[in-house]
Amino acid sequence: MSAFVISTGIVALAEIGDKTQLLAFILAAKFKKPIPIILGILIATLVNHGLAGAIGEWLTSLATPQTMGLILGVSFIAMALWTLIPDKFDEADAKLAHLGIFGTTLVAFFLAEMGDKTQVATVALAAKYQALIPVVAGTTIGMMIANVPAVFVGKQIAQKMPVKLVHSIAAGIFAVLGVVTLVGTLKPELFDFLSFN
Repeated sequence: MSAFVISTGIVALAEIGDKTQLLAFILAAKFKKPIPIILGILIATLVNHGLAGAIGEWLTSLATPQTMGLILGVSFIAMALWTLIPDKFDEADAKLAHLGIFGTTLVAFFLAEMGDKTQVATVALAAKYQALIPVVAGTTIGMMIANVPAVFVGKQIAQKMPVKLVHSIAAGIFAVLGVVTLVGTLKPELFDFLSFN
């Protein structure tokens, strides 16, 4: 699968019930103007994930491919476990109203994403695939897939969403990526059948 498709899918699933999705619910309820909120989410995510992706690609220059493969494999497994832990949201993150709707959303989302699992996932995915633009585009679209409906339909859909199931699926994908990365690093000959040479 491509870096774009995997990045989109993992982040869209991991973002369900995440604190930034909860932030989208609160901002939508508070301001009732979806377009500036959606634009704020988009710009904040592009900047945040762009920086995370650049860090991910840079990290690959600091270690051998073998060491990087081990680090990434363990990181993906850790992400799987982290995805299963419910997020806590501090409503203070949404209290920046003096910046206007777009500005409040931009700052709140950028700050909420700092150190969040989707930002860490972006670092790891960019390091694994070494494809900055597809990874950042994928993680950004994944964020939008999860958060745009939250802006429009709010808590009605959140209460019907099987969050634990969705997080379990995302955790499973992270775990599979971790195991495949570790096996590919430690026993690359097991994947020789994928070679087209």
